[in-house]
Amino acid sequence: MKCLQNILAVVALIICVFGCVHNSKKEIKIVTRTKHISAADILGNPEYLAISYGGYRDISRDSQPSIAQLKEDLKILAAMGIKVLRTYNVQLQQAPNILKAIKELKEQDSSFEMYVMLGAWIDCINAWTDLEPNHHIESEQNAGEIARAVNLAKQYPDIVKIIAVGNEAMVRWATSYYVQPEVILKWVTYLQDLKQSGELPKELWITSSDDFSSWGGGDPSYHTEDLEQLSKAVDYISMHTYPMHNSHYNPAFWLVPEGENELSDDEKIEAAMQRALRFAQKQHDSVSNYMKSLGVNKPVHIGETGWASVSNGHYGAKGSRACDEYKSGRYHELIREWTNKNNISCFYFEAFDEQWKDAANKLGSENHFGLINLKGQAKYAIWDLVDKGIFKGLTRDGKSITKTYNGDKDALMKDVLVPPAEVETSISH
Repeated sequence: MKCLQNILAVVALIICVFGCVHNSKKEIKIVTRTKHISAADILGNPEYLAISYGGYRDISRDSQPSIAQLKEDLKILAAMGIKVLRTYNVQLQQAPNILKAIKELKEQDSSFEMYVMLGAWIDCINAWTDLEPNHHIESEQNAGEIARAVNLAKQYPDIVKIIAVGNEAMVRWATSYYVQPEVILKWVTYLQDLKQSGELPKELWITSSDDFSSWGGGDPSYHTEDLEQLSKAVDYISMHTYPMHNSHYNPAFWLVPEGENELSDDEKIEAAMQRALRFAQKQHDSVSNYMKSLGVNKPVHIGETGWASVSNGHYGAKGSRACDEYKSGRYHELIREWTNKNNISCFYFEAFDEQWKDAANKLGSENHFGLINLKGQAKYAIWDLVDKGIFKGLTRDGKSITKTYNGDKDALMKDVLVPPAEVETSISH
């Protein structure tokens, strides 16, 4: 009898042990599946590559991408290693639909991972009208835009990790719509108060995404008390830097210096791209240094940077000769290497070409910042990803992802222009 009791006790112990191990494994599995990711985990983490995303196919945003089209794009971006998207406004249906598409993809596949930096568009009164913009008074539309962003952040707390108040909304060259920093400060403070009250998640990060100069990295006239207060109110700094645009507006860094005239064309191009990278790094440093001078010890990430592959204007053959697929690909490579190595998030501009941006000019540079064109072709920047087969089984609007130029680099290089020389420019002027 005692022997039987001992046997039963051992059996019970075995069942208990296996039950505990089984439950332990189950608990570990659940924890893994429900791992909570915050903005602090994402930003500055090279495992969470970021990109700006629109998804518009047509010449007008009146034609909104469908949920099915957004899902196609999201799968393509996920295959590229992208895990964070930046959107720009919540006036249109595009951003809410992106969030819905991500949610549905996550429900279909628990391993699908994608987060959003949700943009709330901010502008001044009379912006985008025939009336004179008043940059000291904000548009009455701003309150509704913020309210929509708040509602979406509440509805999708597992996806929306950042809210950006405004896009290039403080820089003065945005003459159609810019506002003073006090307007951005007002709404950033409002959102931070919602976090403190528990209406928004405390780990949601709030920022404004703007040109480096708007964050104090350039003209000292931007160094105002309101900007200082804004810098202290945001959770991190989201700055923009565009060496490509500056190849026209501030070309000193771009032109081939006299001492490099004897270099080969390939060497001149590479030297120019290295100078472009240093230009971006210098702008990032200038913002970081200004923040430190204010006693603001917060991360400075890149909310936007990119390089168009086509231009028939300022950056084309009759201009700075900056735009072609090779240079855009080289810049993408250089900026990713630098930002990843230094734990700087870089919301690269942008995922796909969008032709609505300059609808009247097919060859306008604004239409050609994407890594993938409207034909579903991967540009030179990501030819290597096509070679790796990551797009296998994926399509965009029924088209498989192939390479531009049929993958022929020699053919691509025939369209690459050497930057102008300093001497050449001085003579032409």
